[in-house]
Amino acid sequence: MKFREMYETAYRAGMTADPRGEEAMARVLVQARREFDDLPERKRWEFDQERLVNPFADTRMLCGDPDAEIGTIMVGIDLEVGEVLLADRLREKGQPVDMLMAHHPEGRALARLEEVMGVQADVWRKFGVSIAYGDAVMHERMSEIHRALHPRNNERNVQAARLLGIPFMCCHTPADNSVNAFLQAKCDELGTDGTVDELIDMLKDIPEYHQAVLEGMGPSIFQGNGHRRTGKIMVDMTGGTSGPVDSISKLAHAGVGTIVGMHMGEEHRKRAKDEKISVVIAGHVSSDSLGMNLIIDEYERRGVGVVACSGFTRVSRV
Repeated sequence: MKFREMYETAYRAGMTADPRGEEAMARVLVQARREFDDLPERKRWEFDQERLVNPFADTRMLCGDPDAEIGTIMVGIDLEVGEVLLADRLREKGQPVDMLMAHHPEGRALARLEEVMGVQADVWRKFGVSIAYGDAVMHERMSEIHRALHPRNNERNVQAARLLGIPFMCCHTPADNSVNAFLQAKCDELGTDGTVDELIDMLKDIPEYHQAVLEGMGPSIFQGNGHRRTGKIMVDMTGGTSGPVDSISKLAHAGVGTIVGMHMGEEHRKRAKDEKISVVIAGHVSSDSLGMNLIIDEYERRGVGVVACSGFTRVSRV
């Protein structure tokens, strides 16, 4: 596959799995086109034209020739300078590595992480929370994340790959959307009368979480107990980073009984306890691996090999 084909495959998979639906995805692209067309010519150089085809700011080709032919990729949850050097060392030893693919964003994709967070409002709406509330509080949270990321040295790892001539891309929200849709479907099959223990057992039957159990980081009950019935289960694995603590109360009042997430901060957990919501943390790196695998399967179907590193567990469903 060509580098650009792999990138396009990733963001299109994210659009298919996005909780907002196809029409909403189309509207995002139309809005981007409108913003670009409305810009005066002297301002257009500032506009990231990838937005015209890809609605996920945290998923980008970071360096490399888009027409480069890719036979083998090295995939990691986080690819920093150490992993870039590891790829170069593997190439010296005869292991093909034609491209680097990180889950967590780097470079300009990290700098604009806040732009993908609005999807959380749409996830909450599906579970009965007002979209007006969601949009309002996520706007505040997005501004907070923008300020937090602004002073970071986001280009360090990308520059290392560029100096060594290794194409580099990251795939964040498309993978998160994929794992979110995959697990929500399984939770919906479980129903509302199953127990939290049964939910945990279902997760552990998924190979990525099975491996996480062996590594000591398997699915865990962060709040509640295994004998409780789950009630309505909401999978919360997309949207860049956590929303505000008050969203937990809104979800409880809307009838959510259990949240399944990648991670949860202590203040959010305490609010869930107050609201009598059960919290199951499936695992961060294992959930990221699952989401990435669902996309990488398409690469494998087209003959691309995978070298796993940096916490990524390759599980093929081809």
